[in-house]
Amino acid sequence: MKKTGSQILLECLRLEGVETVFGYPGGTVINIYDDLMDSPINHILNRHEQAAVHAADAYARVTGEVGVAIATSGPGATNTVTGIATAYMDSIPMVIISGQVPTPLIGNDAFQEADMVGITRPVTKHNYLVRDVKDLARIIKQAFYIARTGRPGPVLVDLPKDVQMDSAIFEYPETVELRGYKPTVSANPRQLKKAVQMILAARKPVIYVGGGATLSDMSDDLLEFAELIQAPVTTTLMGMSSFPQTHPLSVGMLGMHGTFYANMAVTESDLLIALGARFDDRVTGKIATFAPHAKIIHVDIDPTSIKKNVRVDLPLVGMLQDVLFVIEKLRELTDDDAIVTTEVGQHQMWTAQFFDFIQPRTFVTSGGLGTMGFGLPAALGAQAAFPERQVIDISGDGSFQMNSQELATLVQYRLPVKIVILNNNFLGMVRQWQQLFFDKRYSQTCMELPIDFVKLAEAYGATGFSVSKPEEVEEMIRKGLETPGPVIMEFKVAREENVLPMVPAGAGLNEMVLV
Repeated sequence: MKKTGSQILLECLRLEGVETVFGYPGGTVINIYDDLMDSPINHILNRHEQAAVHAADAYARVTGEVGVAIATSGPGATNTVTGIATAYMDSIPMVIISGQVPTPLIGNDAFQEADMVGITRPVTKHNYLVRDVKDLARIIKQAFYIARTGRPGPVLVDLPKDVQMDSAIFEYPETVELRGYKPTVSANPRQLKKAVQMILAARKPVIYVGGGATLSDMSDDLLEFAELIQAPVTTTLMGMSSFPQTHPLSVGMLGMHGTFYANMAVTESDLLIALGARFDDRVTGKIATFAPHAKIIHVDIDPTSIKKNVRVDLPLVGMLQDVLFVIEKLRELTDDDAIVTTEVGQHQMWTAQFFDFIQPRTFVTSGGLGTMGFGLPAALGAQAAFPERQVIDISGDGSFQMNSQELATLVQYRLPVKIVILNNNFLGMVRQWQQLFFDKRYSQTCMELPIDFVKLAEAYGATGFSVSKPEEVEEMIRKGLETPGPVIMEFKVAREENVLPMVPAGAGLNEMVLV
């Protein structure tokens, strides 16, 4: 039986198990949106294409499935790039469908044409331009396979309007065979034996866990492993929810804003067991003084990540199985099952430092790219994935305004996300650097115009609360969590509160600023 390209696309999504997609319609995807009316797939209309990709990203993070977003051509497609780059840096499995002008017009500077294959090549795991409707089903099958296997990542499928309208006999491939793409899934047995010998010989081993531990759902195995060898566990920002932060072996996050004992444990260790981590600069500080006494075992699904930033003694390629009164109180009053998203900035680091995550896939944040504006649409995506669970977005006043329009999406779809805004009327993290390293020259970081976030919430049909006194915090959080629907809780905090401890850029982990 023949189907149009848009019908083939939606049927492929259905067969891949896709239940919810996020997007924004336009002229070159109007056929897809017309056929969506007859599809069982749920669609959430975001107010900006960047937010749609962030929402699909978070949907993938909390469910473990592939997130899907749709955008029209030209500016609609280019608006997705920040979201795609965010997912790429954090290894999130996604498929992004971008509309494209008809194939005869490609390369002619047609209205709303943009070379999305060229634009997204550096920030996608792979991308496609579909030129023939007969290839569409195979390409979608490959896109999902590439997105979810090996080191996960986003795949873009650029779909011209005429291909959506053309017809072909629909046959969905059962398997995928891609020459040159054979991701490793099992570690070398001889290397595993060497790793066991190194672990048995170590006197001060430390387990260093990255986002790969969360993506591979190895939280139970990690807990068993840590307890077996009785080694302290430190995590990156992306790996936080993979190990219970209240466990006696947890020493918290390491790196620039990590705990003193995590950074000292790594500095003094004789064996560092790195699991699904990439040794980025915010973690290592000065490479020359990072874990100077330790041998390093590095386990990662991506061979290109091993030895890229630090020396490795044993590589193993394979699958891995005033402010602080607000964050701590929020943790006390929420369930262990609550999903927390953040924007990027001081509030992100305070959340990492003071919110003890217990369950895997409950902390959703932009780690590698550090994308302001990520948290609200991410909370939207997480709530769409789990309508009955408690979802909280912890934000700063600057980051929140990047994608505040998504309040309308929350209200339209009755997604009861609770938004905590720590408002210091500053771009807080940049201001902190200006204070510590630029003699308090606060160039363009002061948000002089105060925003009435209560009125903003009400303008969108949500609920807003605001407090400025510590003694009012607990009552406000209780009230906000109990109020139906989306809620903004604004907490006015000290303007020059800093995130400490902190390792200055270029310094070693043992050179922390503590006060």
